[in-house]
Amino acid sequence: MAVDMSVDLGGASLPSPMMTASGCAANGRELARFFDIRELGAFVTKSVMADPRSGRGTPRMAETPSGMLNSIGLQGPGISAFIDKDLAWLHQAGARTLVSIAGNTSGEFAVVAARLRESAAFGSVVGVEVNISCPNVANRGLVFACDPLASAKVVALVREQLPRNIPIFAKLTPDVTDIVSIAQAAVKAGADGLTMINTLLGMVIDTDRLRPQVAGVTGGLSGPAVRPVAVRAVWQVKSAMREGRLPTVPIIGVGGVRTGRDALELVAAGASAVQVGTATFNDPSAPVRVGRELENLLQDKGFGCLKDAVGIAHERMA
Repeated sequence: MAVDMSVDLGGASLPSPMMTASGCAANGRELARFFDIRELGAFVTKSVMADPRSGRGTPRMAETPSGMLNSIGLQGPGISAFIDKDLAWLHQAGARTLVSIAGNTSGEFAVVAARLRESAAFGSVVGVEVNISCPNVANRGLVFACDPLASAKVVALVREQLPRNIPIFAKLTPDVTDIVSIAQAAVKAGADGLTMINTLLGMVIDTDRLRPQVAGVTGGLSGPAVRPVAVRAVWQVKSAMREGRLPTVPIIGVGGVRTGRDALELVAAGASAVQVGTATFNDPSAPVRVGRELENLLQDKGFGCLKDAVGIAHERMA
C-alpha cells in the first residue's frame, strides 16, 4: 500500500513534502526540463527583493570537500520582473509556489510582500518564505535572524501584508547561540512555520595564492557537511514545541539532503517537509528522486503516512 505523503503546512495542503531549496534551482524553467515541477509539493523560488540586484563580485563559488561555498549575494531581477516573468511562468506551469522574499530593511520585506499579494499570479502561491538569514550580504547586520527583535519585526510586517490563508515561513540561520529563541520570536510575531536551516557562514582560502577564494571573502556553506547541523536545529526547535516552550508549527527541514535517508533524518527530528538544494547541481532530478526514496523507506518501516514519522525520534527517546 502506498504511503500517504501529503502534508499540511500552516493551512497549505500539499501532495508531497518535497521542495526545492531557494537559490538552487533558479525560478523553475531550468528544472522543468528534467521533470514535471508539479510533482513537487512546492517549488521554492530564489529569494526576490524589491529592486534588481547584481549580487557580489566574482569569483562567487568555491568547492569544499563536503559541499560548496557560495557568495552570490541575492542577485535577482527585483519583484516587478519576478512577477511578470517568473511567477507568471510558474503559475502557467501549474506549480505550487513558495515564494522566498528578502530585503535590505524590514520595510523592504513588507514592500515585496505587498507587491506579491497584488500580482495576477498570486493564486499559485501556497506560501511565502521570509529569508531573514542569508549569510551572503556584505553587511552582517542585515542577517535579521541573528536577533530575536529584528526577526520578529520583519515577520510581523510581512504578516500584515498577506492574507491569513497564505502561510509564512521564517527561514532561520544556525549561526546563533540559541536558535530556539529566534524561532520563538518569529512564531510569536506571526510566522506560521519555520524553515531550517540556511547555509552556514564559511570561508575558503586559496592555498596557491594565499588569499580568500571568493571575492566576498565569506560565503554560505551548503552540502553534506551541514546536514548534522540542520538535524540538530530541527531537533532543538521541535523539542521546544513538545515541551510547550514554543507553539507547535510545521518545520521545513533543509540542509545537505542528497538521499531519502537524509530526508528521513530531518523528518524523524521533526520536519514535516524537506527541501533539496545543492544536490540538484549534479542531479537535477534530486528533489523528486529523494521523495521517492523517502516514500520507499517509510513503506519499508511500516508507516502508512508521512505525518506519523514526523518527530518520531523524540518519541523513541522516551
